[in-house]
Amino acid sequence: MTDAARAEPVAALEIACDESGYEGEKLVGGVTHVFAHASVCIDEADAAACVAELRRRIRSPATMYKATHLLRSKHRAVLLWLLGDDGPLLGNARVFLVDKTYFLAERLVAELGARPELTRFLYDAARRTAEAEEFLVAANDVLRTTFRDHVVSPLDPLLPAIVRAVEYWGAGGRPVVVAHDRQTTLSPERVFTLRGSAAGFAGLEQVDSFTDSRVQVADFLAGVARKIASDQLKGSDDAEVSALLRPYVDPASIWIDQQSWSRLMS
Repeated sequence: MTDAARAEPVAALEIACDESGYEGEKLVGGVTHVFAHASVCIDEADAAACVAELRRRIRSPATMYKATHLLRSKHRAVLLWLLGDDGPLLGNARVFLVDKTYFLAERLVAELGARPELTRFLYDAARRTAEAEEFLVAANDVLRTTFRDHVVSPLDPLLPAIVRAVEYWGAGGRPVVVAHDRQTTLSPERVFTLRGSAAGFAGLEQVDSFTDSRVQVADFLAGVARKIASDQLKGSDDAEVSALLRPYVDPASIWIDQQSWSRLMS
């Protein structure tokens, strides 16, 4: 028997994921401009302890804590603790950001078979003028109809975000199992297709964020990252929080605006 045959199978790594700013395949003309997908690699006990500590520090009577609690100015010290060196997330979490206008412009140019340089032109125009933004809204609707029968729609940012999370945590060949907050778009057909999209993808289970502390922690990070990234796109820089967020931001995020990206990543 060879050494390879005697080798024990590698145990799968389980990560927990949640998102913020998800509006399905509606990428422009909606409520949010940024999609953030967070993945955490902590066990249930540590996650529960994190949530309990947040409750102790925030002292809100809310049944379910969200990122909005952390983003209130009176709880800034709690947010700095969560993201900082003394918090539970550093080294155990990642967030993938998508500028949804850019994502749509890129997909539209690819579908038209146009020159890639047109992507930047459409993106900049949509951020400057209402007419260009209305054009992208109409294009978004057309593409949603075009891709309606696709098992994995090219317009859905959730799917490449999950693939990227698996790639990051499974670096080195370790299989990855995803525990994800429930999403109607994660149909069995799409989950099956994901298996062929990311090496090491070992399965996905949809869980209730209300009862899974790991997903709640991912929700905190996703919500905070989305807010900070959205503010950066608008030119509003919270330098202290942005600096703490940098170690978590995936360099492979779908982003093109250089000024905001430089503040998020350097």
